[in-house]
Amino acid sequence: MYDTVIVGGGPAGLSAALVLGRCRRSVLVCDVGVPRNARSLGLHCFLSRDGIAPLELLRLSRTELDRYNVERRSTEVTDIEIVTGGFNVTLADGGHVSSRTVLIACGVRDSMPDIPGLNDCFGISVHHCPYCDGWEWREKTIVVIGQRSSAAALALSLKTWSDRVTLCSNGPARVSAAQYERLARQDILIYQARIASIEHSARRVQHLVLASGERVVCDAIFIGTRQQLQSALPRRLGCSLTRKGTVKTDHLGRTGVPGVYVAGDASHDVQFAIVAAAEGAKAAVAINKALQERTGLTVE
Repeated sequence: MYDTVIVGGGPAGLSAALVLGRCRRSVLVCDVGVPRNARSLGLHCFLSRDGIAPLELLRLSRTELDRYNVERRSTEVTDIEIVTGGFNVTLADGGHVSSRTVLIACGVRDSMPDIPGLNDCFGISVHHCPYCDGWEWREKTIVVIGQRSSAAALALSLKTWSDRVTLCSNGPARVSAAQYERLARQDILIYQARIASIEHSARRVQHLVLASGERVVCDAIFIGTRQQLQSALPRRLGCSLTRKGTVKTDHLGRTGVPGVYVAGDASHDVQFAIVAAAEGAKAAVAINKALQERTGLTVE
């Protein structure tokens, strides 16, 4: 029986594995090797690793785990069953393992609008986080795709990086009169026609082509994508969800379901790799303390 099975091998899962490995815990990390940011040219806002390719960061992190005998398997966790004393974990490769605790750190996935050419450029010139990618497009022509107040807020925030920001709502903008006024004061134009396609070269966007035939020049697109949990496991285990659809946890990643922890993008709304890594470390400390309590190694 493992002390912990970690579902997901991104910054949160690997950070947790590092802490637990150093606590001499038996750890299994299960991951299929396709992170959300795999197509990005560089990962940013990660101290000492700013601009590193996401897959290279994961490679370096996995190498650091080897000295602590953390086991890794390239497979998906398809089911987790609560049993006496822990969990029975079912793997996609047909295997079954037992664990005293589980940490779900497989994050979220983005639901992209069905606009031809948009997904082709995702991670290269189409982004969702200005903190992660705004600097690379400073003083460039930026288009925000989205509706409602969240899109208006994203367009306004991007004025920090560029004076040339346009909002394309791909249909009715559905923003309030006050938001229209704020956008106008910042010289942010709004196009409400449907978007027919994205013109690009080598995955670098060049124009948005509207259904009217008008072409909107742009160097980069930021989009307020809808998100959903990468895994249905938290729901199956009975974890509570937030209004945004992420898993409700405390500051240490505890879900309210005994022995089940969640860290990373599936837990909170500040979706930085460095924050995910910190959440993984905190969850690992909580897991280790819970395991200590089981063996009487704590003082009340």
